[in-house]
Amino acid sequence: MQSIELKMEKQDFRTKEAFKTLRTNIEFSGENIRVICVTSCTPNEGKSSVSYELAKSFAQNGKKTILIDADLRKSVMRGRHKKGKVRFGLTNYLVGKVDLDTAICETDIPNFHLLFAGPVPPNPSELLGNTRFQKMIEICRMKYDMVIVDTPPLGSVIDTAVVSKFCDGAVIILACGEISYRFAKRVKDQLAMTGCKILGCVLNKVEMSGKGYYGKYYGKYYGKYYGKYFLYAAMIPLDEFTIAPSPSSLKK
Repeated sequence: MQSIELKMEKQDFRTKEAFKTLRTNIEFSGENIRVICVTSCTPNEGKSSVSYELAKSFAQNGKKTILIDADLRKSVMRGRHKKGKVRFGLTNYLVGKVDLDTAICETDIPNFHLLFAGPVPPNPSELLGNTRFQKMIEICRMKYDMVIVDTPPLGSVIDTAVVSKFCDGAVIILACGEISYRFAKRVKDQLAMTGCKILGCVLNKVEMSGKGYYGKYYGKYYGKYYGKYFLYAAMIPLDEFTIAPSPSSLKK
């Protein structure tokens, strides 16, 4: 097993509480929800950051957790580590070059392991859909309390739909004010067709200083003490998301 030291980014109280809230919401989704894929509609909505902080939150709460970087096309997770050489990743395991234990990285955070994406392959969807990936999920399910899988944006590529078949639940990250309601609903419907349970949608980059839905009710207090932008960690229930766009700040 590889060993690395992670970069420790300083978080304010608001951010820490947001991820605690998200973690708690997932824990109350059911005791059988242990393998979770995280996706978004488009790049740069913050899904990788949410995946990382969510996995770290579970680990700090005493659960043995692994974060799997399954964004094989454009991974940003490699920038998270500060010390230690990462020689192998998920793609090395999927093509049979190394075993799973060799590919996994042990971090300096107790209970937290990380599996980086590895070299960019020419056939990401095929690799993620092969039997070795399914076997890996089964092994991780036995060895870890929580398995968080960071997947590519479903609005851009099909990889997430392939991965979600092996997961217990999915969370969609939405950048507030950047994604149209129709586009978000289309992504949600596409994910639902795989049979994976959608736990909810998490709003990221919510502006707290404005006069919008969240800025009006929460910005005066939280914006004053904790900054301009906010991760709205309370997941939007699936039925609300199906009927109407919950926050008015989502584009029509």
